[in-house]
Amino acid sequence: MIYVKMAYHLAQEARAGLSEFRIPPEFGKRLFAYQEAAVKIAAHHLNKRGGVLIGDVVGLGKTLMATALAKIFQDDHFTETLIICPKNLVTMWEDYVSEYRLIAKVLAVTRATRELPELRRYRVVLIDESHNLRNREGRRYRAIQEYLTENESRCILLSATPYNKTYGDLSNQLRLFVPEDRDIGVRPERLLQDIGETEFVRRHQCPARSLAAFEKSTYTDDWRELMRLYMVRRTRTFIQDNYAKTDPANGRKFLTFEDGSRSYFPERVPRTLRFKIDDKDTGDQYARLYASPVVDAINLMHLPRYGLGNYVAPKPHKPPTPSEAKQLDDLSRAGKRLMGFCRTNLFKRLESSGEAFQQSLERHVLRNYIFLHAIENNLPLPLGTQDAGLLDTANYDEDVDDQSADAELFSEGEDENHQDAEVLDLRDEAAFRVRAAETYRLYTAQYKKRFKWLRQDLFVAQLKKDLTTDSAQLLKILDDCSQWDPAKDTKLASLIDLLTKKHPREKIIIFSQFADTVRYLERQLKGSGLKSMAAVSGETSDPTSYAWHFSPGSNNKRDKIRPDEELRVLIATDVLSEGQNLQDGAIIVNYDLPWAIIRLIQRAGRVDRIGQKAEQILCYSFLPADGVERLIQLRSRVRQRLKENAEVVGTDEAFFEDEGERQELADLYNEHAGILDGEADTEVDLASYAYQIWKNAIDANPALQKAIPELPSVVYSTKSYTPQDGRPNGALVYLRTAQGNDALAWVDKDGASVTQSQFEILKVAACEPNTPALPRQEEHHAMVAKGVEHIGAEEKQVGGQLGRPSGARFRTYARLKRHADKVTGTLFDLPELGKAIEEIYRFPLRQSATDTLNRQMKAGIGDDKLAELVLALREEGRLCLIQDEEHFGEPQIICSLGLASQSAL
Repeated sequence: MIYVKMAYHLAQEARAGLSEFRIPPEFGKRLFAYQEAAVKIAAHHLNKRGGVLIGDVVGLGKTLMATALAKIFQDDHFTETLIICPKNLVTMWEDYVSEYRLIAKVLAVTRATRELPELRRYRVVLIDESHNLRNREGRRYRAIQEYLTENESRCILLSATPYNKTYGDLSNQLRLFVPEDRDIGVRPERLLQDIGETEFVRRHQCPARSLAAFEKSTYTDDWRELMRLYMVRRTRTFIQDNYAKTDPANGRKFLTFEDGSRSYFPERVPRTLRFKIDDKDTGDQYARLYASPVVDAINLMHLPRYGLGNYVAPKPHKPPTPSEAKQLDDLSRAGKRLMGFCRTNLFKRLESSGEAFQQSLERHVLRNYIFLHAIENNLPLPLGTQDAGLLDTANYDEDVDDQSADAELFSEGEDENHQDAEVLDLRDEAAFRVRAAETYRLYTAQYKKRFKWLRQDLFVAQLKKDLTTDSAQLLKILDDCSQWDPAKDTKLASLIDLLTKKHPREKIIIFSQFADTVRYLERQLKGSGLKSMAAVSGETSDPTSYAWHFSPGSNNKRDKIRPDEELRVLIATDVLSEGQNLQDGAIIVNYDLPWAIIRLIQRAGRVDRIGQKAEQILCYSFLPADGVERLIQLRSRVRQRLKENAEVVGTDEAFFEDEGERQELADLYNEHAGILDGEADTEVDLASYAYQIWKNAIDANPALQKAIPELPSVVYSTKSYTPQDGRPNGALVYLRTAQGNDALAWVDKDGASVTQSQFEILKVAACEPNTPALPRQEEHHAMVAKGVEHIGAEEKQVGGQLGRPSGARFRTYARLKRHADKVTGTLFDLPELGKAIEEIYRFPLRQSATDTLNRQMKAGIGDDKLAELVLALREEGRLCLIQDEEHFGEPQIICSLGLASQSAL
């Protein structure tokens, strides 16, 4: 009962959403129960806080849920919706708008900077794939943020990977509609507990109950508490455990569609495609690529264009202008991260396909010679993007050294002069120099706005030397490896065999990280006579059309696509596949292997979506026939070089440093079941989690719906618990604080705080309906009192801000805190002093008190005399402007649960 009562109270916002909102009739029974619940909870957040992030994992129907949410506000508040999405999802969204009669405009995110400033007001703005808006400094980000602010629009964010790299990515998305200093009602308690109130204010000078404060925290508990207010997120496991039924005939779990048909959850089956590498064969192309000379050459590259900050002249002949100085500062900050991404991307392209790797080397050399042309002719240098996040292959599938990359990355895709990726076919220095001069002239004329430009004399002479050295190294690799021959490509031959012999009729999706590899496969597969095939990447103008032709059933397009128009094989990059329904197919091929197992899991999720009819998803991955050691050794050498250079890479790059990572690769090679069953983030948002506990309980026992709310406050019980390291016996306490906030505390038998993580406490409280209650522990009430004390003490700290460190309020507070700590336990340890300190933190000083304190501290008053002065001012009512005389009310105990070892009772 106590466990369910905790869940009941924690699910208050979810319950409110479920009772406040109704699903529009256009959706009939198209939404499953889990989707309806998510839509209503999201509606509550959107209505109360002006924004919500729907973060369900891939394949659970976020697009349909977001459409229903926008329609609720259209029906209830007469709003119109602006949908901002990747350009390759515009057609899909327009289809949803038409089908569900949404009054909406669909705008490609690449047109945001150009169109938003002049666009009329839309009161709801829906942003699909919002994790791509991670760069707060970007023009596109600022344009969207300004539009939301100026129009006071409510904001719906959609992302399957909201925690893409760091918690900073998450806060950047929330900052679109949450001003950094807005009082959001919660604070990063774990951080404040760690460094203390005074130190937090001294270091950061921002309100504790603000988004800016959370950005200072690295603690998961703090971010869970924040996202409880703004995010709805469920996982496949959560849906299977709470919403799916089990078929008694075969034991498989399923959901039921409106027509009564079933959507089963398929099994993901890993399969390995082995391709031979023969080190003894001098003609083996892959053996030459993986050989030490190639690996060493890449590891020894200086990568000066990506680390320009290392080459800035300390005292240039002509000092930089303010604008140039800022650009130079940006170069210094970006360097190590850019170099890390560039080096790992070269190795990834090597693993992907020989042709993609060789093309990348040629382009890299050309860009080096463009810089050398500028230096040798005393011309300004053209700088590309300095945002390393954009170089991530999950976000951008073209070669970052290709001429088209500058339009997409530096101009944020809003440069209309799009060029297809170049195939250079240049092999000697003279040819590269001629092309470099031609390309530089093109940059300075037609494409000048794509770049930022810096004088070459702002850099030291070593820049030219390192550019020349790198180029010579790469030209030698190109010469040694010779032109890539598809006829000798054992990996390609294995793929053709799979498509024509092993699965000659089934639908298959082939994934690669790189558009160059996708184009190579398209040419070669067409040349081999394969029919009903297409290739799509991030640059494809209408990928939704290809998704419909590959998967007409799941996209409800059977009546519009003839059987002879249907696609059997689709080659795609990771960038394309976000948001598309592709589940008519049940076989995927990983032509290259991302450096993080989670990327493979996400690829499987592209076809393992609601509505998948196959019992199994076959997930093929290419690996060397002689085992995974070759890849492990290659990547460990890369890692060592990055470490030596202090270069930084993405947080999800796996270099197989520990046994767990090595085991994952071995499991993939050995086709172990379960290796692809994981999820990007197994965590569900707290409101959904608590609501599900409540719902499951009342479904099993309807009487609880009346009994739980009627339980009196202060109710308690005790359950059996086995202590673990750092998680001892004690008591769990649930309070409604004096400020009206929910707060939980776990204290040990001595009354010391264990944790205040609501998620962790709710999980520890978990009980089955028949769990027997144990006798109350002797110290139970004392532990509860300590829990109340901990939370009460923290709650009283939630006040205004102390101002700048040099101000009277900050200095008085800091000195009195120090004095109070010093006199604790002595005759001078007065309760009035503690109250005065609390009031100074919570409320602004009166002007007369500020003047008096400033004057006395300037005169050198001691801490003890300062304490006397403050107490006198307080007694006379001349210390603080108290806005609420009842502010020190007592917390209300909702319930408590003892944790006891049965042997100890």
